[in-house]
Amino acid sequence: MSIATLILGESGTGKSASLRNLDPEKVLLIQVVPKPLPFKSTEWKVIKKDENGKYSDGNILVTDNVNLICNAIMKSRKDIIIIDDYQYIMANEFMRRGSERGFDKFTEIGIHGWQVVDCAINACPDKRIYLLAHTQTDDLGKTKLKTIGKMVDEKIVLDGLFTICLRTQVSSGEYKFSTQNNGSDTVKSPIGLFQESEIDNDLNLVDNAICDYYDIKPQTPEQES
Repeated sequence: MSIATLILGESGTGKSASLRNLDPEKVLLIQVVPKPLPFKSTEWKVIKKDENGKYSDGNILVTDNVNLICNAIMKSRKDIIIIDDYQYIMANEFMRRGSERGFDKFTEIGIHGWQVVDCAINACPDKRIYLLAHTQTDDLGKTKLKTIGKMVDEKIVLDGLFTICLRTQVSSGEYKFSTQNNGSDTVKSPIGLFQESEIDNDLNLVDNAICDYYDIKPQTPEQES
């Protein structure tokens, strides 16, 4: 069974920056929206397709196509898969279909968002998959994963499909992950996974803790290839 983790936070609070200490050789980063990484590195390279249909070497796949994303999750041999700006999978489709009338499109968009989460949960054993997404706060003050509104939220609570959900926090210039629910968000983590309610904003630290907790042994480079 794969381990899927949700990382929530407002724009600029350190979601993408938390990748900085990960080993790029062990990661496939799926960017739903193409953007430069917020830290310097020459080891992260975009996968490009040439005129003959061949893909270049790299560890960044840029796409918001649900089928391509699910295919990458299920077939990649990388230990870690990260989907950055997950909520734009739904938002981009909503904007492309903005002229369509009726409510069926909301059901279909919700299904597509669910399909990615379902693949993340049911990928190869010991694979760790991180979905980075923005937050939204409802009328009751509850902060959760941002979708495209009530028409999707009424059909499925995506946050509820995860065992681990962390949230970015910024205080006095320090970037942290919260690991425990504050009563008005969807943050959660298994008992004993983290000893503190706030930890460093470092996805490598999180991944190491998950591997220790679930007794996961990372693959060797030979196994990954």
